[in-house]
Amino acid sequence: MLPVAVAEPDVPSSRGCAACSGRSARATPSFPFARTLGTVPTSTRTTRATLPACAPDWIRRLPKAEVHLHLEGCVPLDTVGLEDAGHAGVELDPETGAPAFGDLAEFLAFLDRCCARVTRGEQVEQIAYGITSRAAADGVGHADVIFNPTHWPAWRSDLSELVARLDGGFAAGEADHGVSIGLCLSLQRTQPPGESAELVDWLLATRPDRVVALSVDGDESAAGRTGERFAPLFRRARAVGLRACAHAGESSGPEGVRDAVELLGAERVDHGIRAVEDRSLVQELAARAVPLDICPTSNVRLGVATSFATHPIEQLRTAGVPVSVNTDDPLLFGTSVTGEYTRCVEAFSWDRTVLGAVARTSIESSFAQPERRRELLADLDDFLAQGTPEPDAATGARERR
Repeated sequence: MLPVAVAEPDVPSSRGCAACSGRSARATPSFPFARTLGTVPTSTRTTRATLPACAPDWIRRLPKAEVHLHLEGCVPLDTVGLEDAGHAGVELDPETGAPAFGDLAEFLAFLDRCCARVTRGEQVEQIAYGITSRAAADGVGHADVIFNPTHWPAWRSDLSELVARLDGGFAAGEADHGVSIGLCLSLQRTQPPGESAELVDWLLATRPDRVVALSVDGDESAAGRTGERFAPLFRRARAVGLRACAHAGESSGPEGVRDAVELLGAERVDHGIRAVEDRSLVQELAARAVPLDICPTSNVRLGVATSFATHPIEQLRTAGVPVSVNTDDPLLFGTSVTGEYTRCVEAFSWDRTVLGAVARTSIESSFAQPERRRELLADLDDFLAQGTPEPDAATGARERR
């Protein structure tokens, strides 16, 4: 049985983005999903709660959190001199400027190139401040930002300075935009065990205020099942009050999701979508209210899901699994939180009731301080109670990015 999860007292253009239109067909789906939960019901009714297909303004103003966001995917390409195809070495989407990737390995290689060019403290502060600016523009009141030191070669010998620079940028953004930020230190599945232990040693010895959780990410298909290897490190982190999340069910199957929760004590699972292949696991996730931090565009762009329309987020949601909608690596996928919510409206006919529930899950599952979480939930309740007039759908085509 899964343990009970711990709980503390863009928008696509009318021409279609790569994720929606299938232009990213270079990514051949490696893990097509078995439709084990039956046909997803698609509502054709029009109710007071139903949003127009293009209603980015209401979605943008909807109070929400983002809980699956990588620092490495928030590096503006012009900050590191990779803003044109010649320097980037990959094809760039003409609408979003985002690179095109064939698979997860290609994506991770490009991500490492970007991060390796971040060598100055001012760059780190600018990246952190930009996260808060974009969050505020998307109605995101809190973000849990995952960072993996293995991707930042210029900073591996001075992680305290990296975190201090991030803290400075986040603090300035919080003051200007009112967005709270927590950092989740992530281990790399494929790094030597000794290096992982050293990172946890550093974290527990320094305990930076900004770092609120331990995580693990990386290519699951390359590393194999690593739950037992990382379990002692997660136990140490949880013992001193750090929260826990873990990537699983992206390039691994449902067994990775089970390992994340049972062995690592993950309070929520980043991605987790391949749980849909195991009906009993889905039932357990729903019964235990274990949230999945889902990033639909990322899954489509990297070939983990065959298309947005067939993405299993709706199967999981209608099966009772708590889900949130996130961007993963927004500047590398050319997406935004508003864009992800809007695509779900278009693909699954989500109405305001569903959007409100997904936003609520994002806040409740966040690692924000309890008082901050209560504030955000109150903001959400007030917003949903207002009966905000429908936004002008004509604005959608201009803002769907």
